[in-house]
Amino acid sequence: MKSITVTELKEMFDNKEDFQLIDVREEAEYENANINGLLIPLGEIPSRYEEIAKDKKVIIQCRSGVRSANALNYLEQNLGYSNLYNLEGGIIAWAREIDDSLDI
Repeated sequence: MKSITVTELKEMFDNKEDFQLIDVREEAEYENANINGLLIPLGEIPSRYEEIAKDKKVIIQCRSGVRSANALNYLEQNLGYSNLYNLEGGIIAWAREIDDSLDI
């Protein structure tokens, strides 16, 4: 499984790179704290996968990295995605290392 760190993701934001960020947490979690990813809760991935790009880098994130890893595995194994990266440590790592103002 390919992954990136929160520091690498911050650099991608700063450099205005063309990528898609998918947040697979639940709506209440997203409303509490998010980093502007497209919200597709893990349980909705099978019915909403067409919203996930195949033509550019896609970063999948959750709270700690577990649900995003599950989403990534599902998309790669069942739908042929090869452009996916798991955000190591999820939004917890983002809050710890990049933006401690997030209330997680």
